Amino acid sequence: MKLSDGDLKQLSGTTLAYMGDAVMEQFVREHLIRNGQVKPNKLHVSATKFVSAKAQAGMINQLLEEHFFTEDEVAVIKRGRNANQGTVPKNTDVQTYRHATSFEAIIGYLYLLKKHDRLKAIMDQILLDN
Repeated sequence: MKLSDGDLKQLSGTTLAYMGDAVMEQFVREHLIRNGQVKPNKLHVSATKFVSAKAQAGMINQLLEEHFFTEDEVAVIKRGRNANQGTVPKNTDVQTYRHATSFEAIIGYLYLLKKHDRLKAIMDQILLDN
């Protein structure tokens, strides 16, 4: 069964975050490599500045404070933050993990709806700030 845009807009926050995690990882890896980081260990250490729960929670909070998101995007972010996540990794607390999930959810949402310009604007904002 293929999902329509309307169906995609109804996906759970955790499903959107699942997609967003992969999209975020690819953006970060490409950014690091294009900026001359090619040693695997250094790539991993540098990537952690962007893909850890703590980093993602900080990014989403900063962008929310700047009123960067549209009203619809904020609704998706809240859906991601409030999603039932089951277990929380031991290296972070529940609140940080929920905020990180909300960031991944908006990334996944924009990607699945093929809103690539908006997705790129968000990724540029966080990659250039850090």
